[in-house]
Amino acid sequence: MEGYGAVCVLGLGRAGRAATRYLAGLLGSGRVSVLDAYAGLDAAPDDETRALEALGARVIFGTEDIAGCYDLAVASPGIPPHASFFRSALSCCTEVIGEPELAWRESPERWIAVTGTNGKTTTTALVGHLLRTGGRAVRLVGNIGDSVSAEIAARPAGSWFAAELSSFQLAETRLLHPRAACLLNITPDHIDWHGSLEAYAAAKERIFANMGAGDLAVVSREDRWCRAIIGRLGARGVRTCALDVHAEPDGPCAAFARDGRLVVRLDGVEHALLATGELPLQGEHNIQNALAASALALEAGVADEDIRTGLAAFTALEHRIEPCGERSGVRFINDSKATNTDSVEKALTAFPAGRILILLGGHDKGTGLGSMAAAVARACKLAACFGEAGPRIASALHAAVAAGEGALEIVEVPHMGEALLAAAGRAEAGDVVLLSPACSSFDEFDDYVQRGRAFKRLVAELIGKDGV
Repeated sequence: MEGYGAVCVLGLGRAGRAATRYLAGLLGSGRVSVLDAYAGLDAAPDDETRALEALGARVIFGTEDIAGCYDLAVASPGIPPHASFFRSALSCCTEVIGEPELAWRESPERWIAVTGTNGKTTTTALVGHLLRTGGRAVRLVGNIGDSVSAEIAARPAGSWFAAELSSFQLAETRLLHPRAACLLNITPDHIDWHGSLEAYAAAKERIFANMGAGDLAVVSREDRWCRAIIGRLGARGVRTCALDVHAEPDGPCAAFARDGRLVVRLDGVEHALLATGELPLQGEHNIQNALAASALALEAGVADEDIRTGLAAFTALEHRIEPCGERSGVRFINDSKATNTDSVEKALTAFPAGRILILLGGHDKGTGLGSMAAAVARACKLAACFGEAGPRIASALHAAVAAGEGALEIVEVPHMGEALLAAAGRAEAGDVVLLSPACSSFDEFDDYVQRGRAFKRLVAELIGKDGV
């Protein structure tokens, strides 16, 4: 394997720690001569950093100015390219890459990579589940599991990596070359990090940058960004499976629903899989996720029957349209992972129109609300708006109702707990109280996981008080 020389790591979050730990194992081998880890301005020594220093890394605190010259910098995904920390590295490092790129260079065999604005966590988890059902060894890595670097050293021979990769991670790839990869959708998100929707879409497309005719690219054709990418992949000669829930694509490779059944066609051979009504996962978007995961698993050699068995046994992930209780015929659903408007619109398709009471709000990303507001007005009977973004969401919903999109009760409250009480107090048997907030959580919670678990705890308390 190639040597890296002098290396620095930018940021010591989960990915930065994993990269530092792995690189420290290369000290003394001739492949890494110097290893410095820049913890960031506000970081302080702790047990983790002391452990890294014991492995031979030098941990630097209190600065984002990179001192000296390095052959390679490994940047944590939370550091955008326009940040002074990143720009400082560019000025004195021969190459700057992300942690998944480092991991791929060290262990490039049998990668399946998944990205998209929405659905990538469920799809990656389902890929792993289908491969295991088919008897393959697989590790879920990237956003969904451990950082990939943490899995390299102990990776069993012949095993697969199923990697969920964000736009942040993909933006800093150079050589990454999965055996099969999937792009589910592109809708506006993380514009503040990338600088524009065009740059965000370009980062997503990098998942296919090094793929060729012997690989498989699975791409939805249901938004304009993805359709354009399908065209560019075809022009390069990349073997491309068009993904469409609503219609059957032409061509030798496609994934679609026909007569209520999931069908994947690879190289002209059709694989008729599970009936859509047999999928435990709810919502039209989960039909897309199941089709994508099935295509990727088939490419990895999993048999049709194992895919049918795996699809029928796969249940909802935590915080992704996750049932979390019932009271007097009212179901409570945790979809805290819905941190953008498109994911909310998809979640609404999982439940009967007119029976949804939705909780919307959190940290305001400043994204457009018109399409989501119209969808909420058509599908929901009540919207409880909370948090920093609550007033702006409520205003958009009032505008949608005024435009004739639907009859919707709109309430505004300060916090998520109060939104839950408002919705639960108006819900009737057969209704669904849905936390699908369309926002990140940082005004009230550390992340969407903490928000989702707080919601489930509040639901449990609500149900317990009623003795149900």
